[in-house]
Amino acid sequence: MVNVQQITIIPHITQSDLLKKIKDYELGAKIHKRLTFINLRYSNIPVKEACKLVGISPGTGYTWQDRWNSEGYAGLIPKYAGGKPAKLSDIEKDQLYEILHTRNFWTTSEVRELIFLKFSVNYSMDQIRRILKKYKMLFGKLYPQDYRRPENAEEILKKDSQK
Repeated sequence: MVNVQQITIIPHITQSDLLKKIKDYELGAKIHKRLTFINLRYSNIPVKEACKLVGISPGTGYTWQDRWNSEGYAGLIPKYAGGKPAKLSDIEKDQLYEILHTRNFWTTSEVRELIFLKFSVNYSMDQIRRILKKYKMLFGKLYPQDYRRPENAEEILKKDSQK
């Protein structure tokens, strides 16, 4: 194996600034693809063929063309609506983070109940798992209990295994 010396990286900008630049580049890459499509249309290449060359569906191609025709270059800039507003404010999320880090392990049901009691917000179990994953927390799923299981099942098992 080749002896490779680890070279340290010099942080010329903060990591958050770097992530912003990456997002800007991604936006530029999207616009570049759209401009390439429009350029192909300027060359009288049919929409379906231009779509195939750029790697998009014909529906997307027609949408881009309609937006180009009505708005010009501004029509090709992605319009992100921002999505549905969060149920918890940033302050409430910080409070939740502090509460959750008082223990190492939570079940999803416990967290769901905690959020409902503390903030009067009802989340689905999937959303609870996303929240815990975002906070890098360990969590467990509750598994259904067999209704036929006796209250003293461990004692019965221990007694039966000694026979």
